[in-house]
Amino acid sequence: MRDITTDTITEAAQQSWAQAEDPRLRHVLQRLVHHLHAFVRDVEPSHAEWLAAAEFLWRCGRICDEKRNEFALLSDVLGVTSLVDLMNAAPGATIGSVLGPFYSDDSPTVPLGADLSKDNEGDVVLLTGIVRNLEGRPISGAIIDMWQTNAAGTYATQDPAQPDENLRCKQVCNADGRYAFTTVAPGPYTIPLDGPVGALVERTGRSPWRPAHFHFIVRADGHRSLVTELFFPDDPHVDSDAVFGVREPLVRAPRPVVQGEPLRVPLQRPPGRRLDFDFTLVPVTG
Repeated sequence: MRDITTDTITEAAQQSWAQAEDPRLRHVLQRLVHHLHAFVRDVEPSHAEWLAAAEFLWRCGRICDEKRNEFALLSDVLGVTSLVDLMNAAPGATIGSVLGPFYSDDSPTVPLGADLSKDNEGDVVLLTGIVRNLEGRPISGAIIDMWQTNAAGTYATQDPAQPDENLRCKQVCNADGRYAFTTVAPGPYTIPLDGPVGALVERTGRSPWRPAHFHFIVRADGHRSLVTELFFPDDPHVDSDAVFGVREPLVRAPRPVVQGEPLRVPLQRPPGRRLDFDFTLVPVTG
């Protein structure tokens, strides 16, 4: 490898990974070298620009801890996270969207008809629907895992002023596959702006805002888990989501509750609006 030139370095770097025993790892590393070198040849960075890029990544690492992953945020704002989601979508299933950095697996399990709104400000909304399989049959015992911001746009897991379990829950669907609980409408928020990724977004004039949304993970035995979000058509940021998470089938408008209409399950609190959304899961294969 003594004859390294601009013409030979890419092949040499690719071949350096040729002894990797795992064929998938070998393929990924060699293709990474190929595309990364092509990028460098395309943009022709100066030494100062290369050093700035290395320092940017160093600062991303410095701000990471057990509750924050700046590299995941970088993946989000570059559209990589959503691209991976879309490429791995299961045919026939409800379309997925980004997990985000504020999920916690220890949300309380609540009964059907539970009220999450409690003393939170905002309109009370009924979230309800049915979890189905590909044949359209309800999946009894499916688990809904939901988390959201309050009206001010902050999550309980990031806001010391909120109770730790505020506006998040798990719920087991009934024999009809139905979930139902009342909550408040969430608020929009910006991605974290106190780190290198936020600074880059602001410097380039991009919008740092995420539209208001509900996060969901839907699970059922024998079925592929679904990670997704629900958005609102009247949100000012729905067409400029900073992390490219909006999908047209996931944009839904809550409608007013008509007095006397059947709500299908007893509710702990009467809602002013309701948002009906059914989820479709696909079976695990392989």
